[in-house]
Amino acid sequence: MTGRNQTIFSEFLLLGLPIKPEQQNLFYALFLAMYLTTVLGNLLIIILIRLDTHLHTPMYLFLSNLSFSDLCFSSVTIPKLLQNMQRQDPSIPYAGCLTQMYFFLFFGDLESFLLVAMAYDRYVAICFPLHYTTIMSPRLCLALVVLSWVLTTFHAMLHTLLMARLCFCADNVIPHFFCDMSALLKLACSDTRVNELVIFIMGGLILVIPFILIIVSYARIVSSIVKVPSARGICKAFSTCGSHLSVVSLFYGTVIGLYLCPSANNSTLKETVMAMMYTVVTPMLNPFIYSLRNRDMKGALGRVICQKKTLLSLCWQHL
Repeated sequence: MTGRNQTIFSEFLLLGLPIKPEQQNLFYALFLAMYLTTVLGNLLIIILIRLDTHLHTPMYLFLSNLSFSDLCFSSVTIPKLLQNMQRQDPSIPYAGCLTQMYFFLFFGDLESFLLVAMAYDRYVAICFPLHYTTIMSPRLCLALVVLSWVLTTFHAMLHTLLMARLCFCADNVIPHFFCDMSALLKLACSDTRVNELVIFIMGGLILVIPFILIIVSYARIVSSIVKVPSARGICKAFSTCGSHLSVVSLFYGTVIGLYLCPSANNSTLKETVMAMMYTVVTPMLNPFIYSLRNRDMKGALGRVICQKKTLLSLCWQHL
């Protein structure tokens, strides 16, 4: 607000998705189904890891945090999108917009760091199996998780505070379905060079470096597996690495393309579609890619169901 609060607006208007009115109900049902799949899939993973002691290992510690991050990452944007589609009320308060941006950055960054931790865990497990328990000690695992949370907190806060100092005095319509940082910068009528510089520098640290570390980890894994004379083992490992890398590429490719390599030719529709890929599709796919195809997770699900059946049968016997 100009003398009062750095902006003359008390709220922004989210245009949402470029959907025809007759297709609103169809897309509403689609996004609701995708969101519920994301929530239920990630909740199932968290509960199974919590209940089954066989899954109390470094890999599943990272996975439970990733599932929580995915669940929250989708919950930052999709409920508001669904609400806007149903009520046709695109407004969001100024403070609410900055809050949404903060948590969007927070959980997006957290996913980036956790993907690196998981790639490192797999690298140690496959390349140094005899030293795995020594290297991936509980102290190191806890330190990696805590460091991820702390770094993402400071990074998200930095961008939010820099955004809060800008003046928005020309337009309050955001051509997006959430308060995206790049969309807000286009609406600012004050100097945004500091914001853009910080996005470029911090983006390199938060996105590009983790992406390179993940690629290097999987490259070392592949080179180690190729040396093992087992066709079955090679096929299984390549299948696992390929599925993991497909999700990593989807997440990092769209994020880096949007924020670090912006193009003047990028249309609003193209940017919205790219944003949908990493905010909706990736969190929904992660449960299937990282765990529900996993034998340990299937075994844990079977054990938990058997335990529940046993408890129910005992209860009926005592009644």
